[in-house]
Amino acid sequence: MGYDYEVIVVGAGHAGCEAACAAAGMGARTLLVTMDMRNIAQMSCNPAVGGIAKGQIVREIDALGGYSGIVTDRSTLQFRMLNKSKGPAMWSPRAQCDKTQYTLEWRRILESTPNLDMWQDTVASLEFDGGRVTGVTTKMGTTFTAGAVIITAGTFLGGKLFIGQQTSEGGRIGELASYHIADQLRDAGIAVGRMKTGTPPRIDTRSIDLSALEVQEGDAVPARFSFGREPSAIQAGRPQKVCYIVHTNERVHDILRSAFDQSPLFTGKITGIGPRYCPSIEDKLRTFAGKTSHQLFLEPEGLDTCEYYLQGFSSSLPTDTQIAALRQIKGFENIKIFRPAYAVEYDYFDPTQLKASLESRVVEGLFLAGQVNGTTGYEEAAAQGLMAGINAVLKLRGREPFVLMRDEAYIGVLIDDLITKGVDEPYRMFTSRAEYRILLRQDNADRRLTGKGYELGLISQERYAAMLAKYEEVERCRTALEETPLTPAQVNGYLESVGSAPIENRKRISELLSRPGVSLQGLLACSSENLLPGADSAEILEDVEIAVKYQGYIDRERRLADKILRLENIKIPEDFDFSQVQSLSTECRIKLARYKPATIAQASRISGVSPADISVLLVYFGR
Repeated sequence: MGYDYEVIVVGAGHAGCEAACAAAGMGARTLLVTMDMRNIAQMSCNPAVGGIAKGQIVREIDALGGYSGIVTDRSTLQFRMLNKSKGPAMWSPRAQCDKTQYTLEWRRILESTPNLDMWQDTVASLEFDGGRVTGVTTKMGTTFTAGAVIITAGTFLGGKLFIGQQTSEGGRIGELASYHIADQLRDAGIAVGRMKTGTPPRIDTRSIDLSALEVQEGDAVPARFSFGREPSAIQAGRPQKVCYIVHTNERVHDILRSAFDQSPLFTGKITGIGPRYCPSIEDKLRTFAGKTSHQLFLEPEGLDTCEYYLQGFSSSLPTDTQIAALRQIKGFENIKIFRPAYAVEYDYFDPTQLKASLESRVVEGLFLAGQVNGTTGYEEAAAQGLMAGINAVLKLRGREPFVLMRDEAYIGVLIDDLITKGVDEPYRMFTSRAEYRILLRQDNADRRLTGKGYELGLISQERYAAMLAKYEEVERCRTALEETPLTPAQVNGYLESVGSAPIENRKRISELLSRPGVSLQGLLACSSENLLPGADSAEILEDVEIAVKYQGYIDRERRLADKILRLENIKIPEDFDFSQVQSLSTECRIKLARYKPATIAQASRISGVSPADISVLLVYFGR
């Protein structure tokens, strides 16, 4: 064993695992340092992956050659495609996972990855040579050197746990926090802040009357996250576990309110900012004071356990208050819990001090990914880890950084938002954050990104060829639909059944498919012939239907994205002095000097930079 590496990854959460695999997969000698190898990729909060926009991110990670989708598929307990009642730009996959199996699957992948070593220890300090990071020293006194260091410490930097008036140190309950790194980076000139997150109680369902609860089933025909050939666990035959829906009531709320004077959120003990979109139950009661009930979800933590997660009931109130309130919910009268809800406060670093590659602008060779950048969620963390791992290796190889644009991936939207807008609360991805969500659908992530993953060396030749063959088949089917007509006698009965006007003359299938309520399967069933021979994959048929049905919308959004792309192509030198452009507003000069945008398009997305300022910059740069 040696002590000299090319890349060191600090922290083996979701960001760290993806970062380590990406760096090692690109051929770099990589070390992953974690405090506890039993808790690799721990699902600290909800044991679920995906959801609105988050599911798109996981499919993008998979398309680039990351592993989050594969691990999720192998540990899936229930799969649901959310927003199916809306257009395909809004469809978002979500899987409930076995959290123990999820960790084991990640460990198997890490241990079978060439070029990757692991070391169980706590990083006590970073090593520097001037303004460049050169390695780490651990708590046990071991020093490792590297050309690039990626910090993915999650909530462990300066972590504090809160349950009522009780406070303890830790990044998760039962696990110690990490110190000194944030102090070192603060001294180096990196801005450090505090944020807060929380987690609900874990329920012993043996104490619950499940017959009194509303059942939430998974999809009858479950899909999977990975674009590979391996079926998910439930596609391979594992029965799906059900989730349950419950509701709070006024009795619950009264008990919770009675202990507000013991809530660290309201007494000032917690100073960090929490997630507005996922508030604690006490936040909900204060913000939505007139609401008499809140919906909660009871979700399994594993295949063979009675431990369930109560989504929507994050709290920092005292344990006895939590239990007393929960016992007022129908079916929860005799509830027992394995551990209470609690809040976590931790250090994060200002992401506006990062380059688009996720390398620090302040410390050369230092990359930051995950919750340390002010984000929240496994999916956002994993995406940043993947990109940091890729870019760390590219930097060491003297190559240009790998940057995804906002019209190429939700990952591009995520990173661009972080480095140009910063965060004033834990950031999570929503479909509404993406201007081009019709282009960035979950179904076409492989078409958008697998070629890029192949060029980076993270996608195999076999998988790349399979992707090309898939979309050749999609185009063949699409052409066939544009050339094949149906007669009134064949199709009018079906059209009337779905509330669409009958036709008087023959019409092409592609034309009929553009009508609301009309489906490809319905049109194909109108003919006794096999109109799309060889297209026996539900995935291909879905891709064909989306491509034909929404072509006009897709083309329009592509034209809009191409217009904006012109501004993305106008580069701004990294050392450009904005103070010399006197025609810019004072606020604009201050903001541009602080955020150092790499392109005119990035500058346009910074708060305080007006269209008039952008016009000045365009003139200044001769455009």
